[in-house]
Amino acid sequence: MAEQGVKQVVFRYIQPATVLAIVLFWGLAPERLTTSAWTLLIAVGLCKLAILSLEQVNERHAAWRMTRTELLTDLFYVAMVYTLIRYARIHWGDPPVEAAKHAIGISTPWLEHAPFVLQVALVLFLFEFGQYWMHRAMHNWTPLWLVHAPHHYVTQLNALKGAVGNPIELFLISLGIVALFDFSLPALFCAAHVGTIVAAFAHANVRFDPPRWYSYVFTTIEHHSLHHSVDYESTRCNYANALIVVDRMCGTFHAGEAVEVGQDGRRRLSILDVMAFPFVPLVARFRNGRTAG
Repeated sequence: MAEQGVKQVVFRYIQPATVLAIVLFWGLAPERLTTSAWTLLIAVGLCKLAILSLEQVNERHAAWRMTRTELLTDLFYVAMVYTLIRYARIHWGDPPVEAAKHAIGISTPWLEHAPFVLQVALVLFLFEFGQYWMHRAMHNWTPLWLVHAPHHYVTQLNALKGAVGNPIELFLISLGIVALFDFSLPALFCAAHVGTIVAAFAHANVRFDPPRWYSYVFTTIEHHSLHHSVDYESTRCNYANALIVVDRMCGTFHAGEAVEVGQDGRRRLSILDVMAFPFVPLVARFRNGRTAG
């Protein structure tokens, strides 16, 4: 009985406790660690590994259980995000924003000296607000839906599934306006760490029972599983990656949860299918045109 009580407490508070621990680490650790991108990469990797282990301890749905095929496929996408997509964002995504910043003359050096927690909150909100509108557009404009749709063809959720998607979508969803402002590097890394791990929790096959305040502010597996519903119309809600409060602000929040996830009769896409998905309609139109001719 006591063991069951401890388990309930752990899975009630582990999400907010993890967020708090991340903020404390980046706020208090030595500068040589908090200004290194390697620290962020290693810390995120360890946190995701820990969340995957929780899936073995308190599984949410047996149908979402990780298989060897799912694990290897997911690891491919994770590697792509931290290599190809990261390279594209650094070299093609951020430079235009930084150029616009200098052209317009935006200068906010005072932000670097603002309280650390305030910086982290602002970075997280700015990124999430931009990502929210990009994600919402992907569900409401066909060309963008074609690049985003592969992410909705996943037939189970786990802590690595947030990385699954077509490279075009993953690049677009990584863009933001944070580079317009002068935040400290530790605050940027901390916000990235918090956002990534909250999103991992929101995809995890774990039976959590978070406090009401946490579910009001942060995206949870209940919110995000509903976004992955098998009915396309039901996916047009709960767009926020980490801050569900943005959906609440913009009127797109829906309460509930989905057990079955996927699209098109829950058809599973191979890696090649995911890469080719946005171009299939164009190829089909081209072939039909040639046939008609």
